[in-house]
Amino acid sequence: MSFSTKIKSDYIPKRLAVKLNAKGEQFVVKKHPWVFSNNIVKINDGSRTGDLAIIFSKNKNKVVGLGLYDANSPIRIKIIHSDSSKVEINADFFHHKIEEAHKKRLSLLKTNTTSYRLLFGENDGFPGLIADVYDTVLVVKLYSEIWLPYLESILKSLQKISNTDTIVIRLSRGLQQSKNHQLKDGDVVFGVLENEVVQFIEHHVKFSANVIKGHKTGYFLDHRANRKQVGEWSKGKTVLDVFSYAGGFSVHALYHGAKEVTSLDISKQALEIAIQNGKLNHYTGKHKTIAGDAFEALKKLIKNKITFDIVVIDPPSFAKQASEVELAKKKYAQLAQLGEKLTAKNGLLVLASCSSRVLSQAFFDINSQVLSLSNRDFKVILKTNHDLDHPIGFNEGAYLKCGYYRFLN
Repeated sequence: MSFSTKIKSDYIPKRLAVKLNAKGEQFVVKKHPWVFSNNIVKINDGSRTGDLAIIFSKNKNKVVGLGLYDANSPIRIKIIHSDSSKVEINADFFHHKIEEAHKKRLSLLKTNTTSYRLLFGENDGFPGLIADVYDTVLVVKLYSEIWLPYLESILKSLQKISNTDTIVIRLSRGLQQSKNHQLKDGDVVFGVLENEVVQFIEHHVKFSANVIKGHKTGYFLDHRANRKQVGEWSKGKTVLDVFSYAGGFSVHALYHGAKEVTSLDISKQALEIAIQNGKLNHYTGKHKTIAGDAFEALKKLIKNKITFDIVVIDPPSFAKQASEVELAKKKYAQLAQLGEKLTAKNGLLVLASCSSRVLSQAFFDINSQVLSLSNRDFKVILKTNHDLDHPIGFNEGAYLKCGYYRFLN
């Protein structure tokens, strides 16, 4: 099998000599992967996206980091190497980094799981690039043009190390509109994709992902450990899965013997996928769906005095920018309040957030404050973050947090 010629780039990256102000240099020395445009003091004229930025210390002519220049982003340089060792940025360099990332995932791959994140952007030294494996299909999502001159060699290494049969390219909105490449969102650039819906296994549970049209790369892999945990505690229980999308928590609960599961999402299409994902597995419980706005649907359930043994609330990000943080906190407080009212006596409430701008401590504090006002005794039985295929390399890379609250009455 050969790779598509669409992944080839005509541009040969230049080497740029860069000097930063003191703040920018400190960021690089402390292994932060972002250099903002206002941190750059000196750089070559005519710098283009994809050029290799060689960052020299302000006072000594010593290299403190290597990055890729991005003319289209306020994060002007994305760091790919930040220790003092000398390296050549070539196909071998990227191959070694992918091998290192793969080693970190080996313990997960020893479980009965055939889906995992092989590259987690900046956290694995590949800023603006995500690589997810779904069984024999590798989906690579590009968020930055910096990778276009290096893409061919990186994809060859990814295919070899992941031992996948097919590679699909997904593009961010910005890249979909770019004229600097021949790629289209959903292009199959290696192998053959017989069906855009790909089946995979997550801790014995069967799922499917639409790798061409699904969100991100087709599915959300980061909550895998939490889905497994909720599933294991669901035997004989009634479960409400709010913002269920493709039914991750719902299907694990059904697989593990839940009596009745209700998937709630605003998208009817997502709920259909959740039903289909459930049917990939053997279960005896009942799978119900509610299509509608979560806040309104939860209020209606409360009004009808319906409660559940387990309530999982895992909303999308509420704070994509700093100006949205305060509103996001109010929404989390509201969801904790609604969730408590829907959780049965001695029930379990699971609250999650994927807003990186709402810090972990702030999120857990909001939940505890709201639940303390409910006049119900509760215990925090578990706090979790990312699964091991989402390693955290810098503060902003941490976004996922999840709290498990057991009511004692």
